[in-house]
Amino acid sequence: MIVDYRQFYRGRTVMITGGLGFIGSNLARSLVDLGADVLLVDSLIPDHGGNLFNIDGIADRVHVNVADIRQQSTMNYLVRDRDVIFTLAGQVSHIDSMRDPYTDLEINCRSQLTILEACRYNNPRAKVVFAGTRQIYGRPTSLPVNESHLVRPTDVNGINKAAGEYYHLVYNNVFGVRACSLRLTNVYGPRQLLKHNRQGFIGWVIRLVLEDREIEVFGDGSQIRDFVYVDDAVEAFLAAGASDAVNGEAFNVGGNEHITHRDLVALLVELAGRGRYKFIDWPAEKKAIDIGSFYADSSLFMARTGWAPTVPLREGFTRTLDYYREHLAKYVDDRPV
Repeated sequence: MIVDYRQFYRGRTVMITGGLGFIGSNLARSLVDLGADVLLVDSLIPDHGGNLFNIDGIADRVHVNVADIRQQSTMNYLVRDRDVIFTLAGQVSHIDSMRDPYTDLEINCRSQLTILEACRYNNPRAKVVFAGTRQIYGRPTSLPVNESHLVRPTDVNGINKAAGEYYHLVYNNVFGVRACSLRLTNVYGPRQLLKHNRQGFIGWVIRLVLEDREIEVFGDGSQIRDFVYVDDAVEAFLAAGASDAVNGEAFNVGGNEHITHRDLVALLVELAGRGRYKFIDWPAEKKAIDIGSFYADSSLFMARTGWAPTVPLREGFTRTLDYYREHLAKYVDDRPV
């Protein structure tokens, strides 16, 4: 059954881990507008994306707890009396996961168990929505990729994110903690991390364009991707959190347009009116874990919830560039990258 989630969240108590990050802070903005009681949990680990400026304008309408989701006693306390929990905190850098696999394991696996165990023993009625990733599929055998595709990650981050997802599904099926996972493709938009290039290339390319710098496109730039504007991703989370029709399952959440890397970079240069790009050979460490072309089939989630992406690429990137033109100083610094 498709739920009117705009009414569902009024007066609901909601917790967002990673709430000061990119997607979490945008989700928080929608939730406060819908009348929810919002708790944001974020460790503010440097270079992971948490940014207090992300809640500028709504800071007095949310509760913020600076805490590490790896701490069981803290999570036991924070999950109490929360109707919906969005688990967005994670280590999302593929390169960092290969350089430091143990930290990735701690954050993307053990921490997910910490939250789920907290719910199991302290708030089993909560609904939990996990931020999964298309990275778990690895190199696609066919396009578009649907949920029946094999899960075979190409890097440590993909392995740990897959495990984190499966924990949620098992806790739903065995312990009755209602949970689901959204396998996100490339999300972009305002409030994304721009300080370095280890958390995906979109934020970094946006920074280079706005600073009128040169962008390096790997290989011939022919890899295809789909992209989801952050407002559309937020709508997907809201729909999943309000619906029991998605419990115990994982769903693709992708965009309805796909584009090559080279065409995307050209589009950003065009929209910004600055920047330039060149083609270079693949760096070895990135080529080894690259998945090639990927775009998702999100029809299952659409049918189950009524969700659909609505923001076209050109409009989404125009909005994104406009935001960072005004606020770029809040997202960059002068440290080496």
